[in-house]
Amino acid sequence: MVDIGWLSLVPPVLAIVLAIVTRRPMLSLFLGIWSGAVIHTEGLGLAQTFDWIVSAIIADDGFHVQILLFTLLLGSGVALIWRLGGAIAVRRWATERLETQRAVGLTTWLLGLAMFFDDYANTAIVGSTMREISDELRVSREKLAYIVDSTAAPVATLGISSWVAFQLSLISSAYEDMGVAADAPSAFETFVGSIPYNTYALLAIVMVGIVVVSGRDYGEMLDAEHRSRTTGAVNREGAQPLQKVQEDLGEPITDRPMLRTFFAPVVVLISVTLASAFWTGYQSWLSSQAEAGAPTTFGAAADEAGLTQVLIDIVGAGDFATALTWGSSAMVVSAIAIGIAYGLFDIGDGVDTVIDGFGIMLTAVTILVLAWTISSVAETLGTGDYVASLVEPYLSAELLPVLILIAAAFVAFTMGSSWATMGLVTPIAIQVAYELGTGFELVPVAVGAVFSGAIFGDHASPISDTTVLSATFSGADLIDHVRTQLPYALTVFAVVIGCYLLNGYLGVPPIVFLPLGVLALIGLVTGLSRFDANRKGLEPVAPTPAADIADPESEIDADSTERPE
Repeated sequence: MVDIGWLSLVPPVLAIVLAIVTRRPMLSLFLGIWSGAVIHTEGLGLAQTFDWIVSAIIADDGFHVQILLFTLLLGSGVALIWRLGGAIAVRRWATERLETQRAVGLTTWLLGLAMFFDDYANTAIVGSTMREISDELRVSREKLAYIVDSTAAPVATLGISSWVAFQLSLISSAYEDMGVAADAPSAFETFVGSIPYNTYALLAIVMVGIVVVSGRDYGEMLDAEHRSRTTGAVNREGAQPLQKVQEDLGEPITDRPMLRTFFAPVVVLISVTLASAFWTGYQSWLSSQAEAGAPTTFGAAADEAGLTQVLIDIVGAGDFATALTWGSSAMVVSAIAIGIAYGLFDIGDGVDTVIDGFGIMLTAVTILVLAWTISSVAETLGTGDYVASLVEPYLSAELLPVLILIAAAFVAFTMGSSWATMGLVTPIAIQVAYELGTGFELVPVAVGAVFSGAIFGDHASPISDTTVLSATFSGADLIDHVRTQLPYALTVFAVVIGCYLLNGYLGVPPIVFLPLGVLALIGLVTGLSRFDANRKGLEPVAPTPAADIADPESEIDADSTERPE
């Protein structure tokens, strides 16, 4: 790794600024990567650019390849469901049961909370499941993408998931590297103590609920919701959704629209993914237990280490990339089997639809590869280390969580990866917290601040993989998603800083500052929505033409910007 100082910020910042200004994420990402190659090689850097792109795909022992395969297979699953008429069945079902935008928003939010085991699966399942329903009730694609994105990662970082297992490994490794593992609390104890200080994740989830229940919006989301509810155009004119199902796949089979053609493949996806993750985790756990001479039966291990710890160890050892690939493959197979069993198409039509499904994901896959590459560029140039070095001289016990939050947020924003950010910043934050305090009392605070900053940076960055996937499976334009979500993410971020300052300077505990944070969010959403609506001459909540929404036969082309006459 080279030490080039502030120049390490140029590639990711250039890519992000260009993407937001030009609304052309692929070109912007490529130019950012190329600029990094120029800096790294002190020349044109074209060869280095393409070497980085290739290495980003095959990095992490094939993890990225498996995620690409999962994404392509999810596209095929979505295509098959569309072809079988599942979307039509869901639209009719939604018309009978979900009568308001609030009901759709709450359903999406609750489904996101339930899909806590993995953020990739969360975005894919929730976005794909709720897209047709939200279109029917004129919820903008930007709003759907926001609900999906701002629920997925925050939930995954709090429950039993691949995220938590990764976080536990970071804490444990940091204690070992510091040589204090024998005296330190367990990694699990530290993680549990950090949950109240993972304030951004907690308040981001609450923020989604506030926005959905109140029906209030501000910033570009207010414009998007007003457009969608009054015209039926769920995407803005000129938008480029990362997944355009109807435009790319044509008309679905309308002979016998059945809910089972929609929900059965989704249930298969969830079931096989969870079972595969647990199975691969259990096999790895057995091997590690045997090597350590520890109990290899579930009951004996639970008696010794505790049931929760054993479950976390098993989930943490699971190969989620493989599990997601198996789950999406099973989804495709089950959808084809349903089509053949009900005589809706033959095996040839099923295979053709699978290939068409790959096509609707090509844009998303390309952006994912480029986003991973810009993250590799930032790592090669030492972007994260440079940002951490800027913050470290100003650390104090009172300002510790705020400065760690800002540093982690900026690293995640520029690298586009919350996992890479946590891996980079967590060891530094734990070391500093241990040295500033009289023991380990500040370590959970620092860990929570790292996680909070990493997730915020993920939400704010157009080069984040979860941001890309949320836009993809919600059928939204990537940059529109970023521009509409950013004001909400910044609102939560500002409240988190306030909570940390109360804790650092006044000693206000989480049990007090978290409710205060919720009240602050309610006040800010109310005030900002009124101010922005008055400024734009709009109502904070756009009127809903009930007559149009109540008509189950009304057709809205979700990928167009005009409502058919």
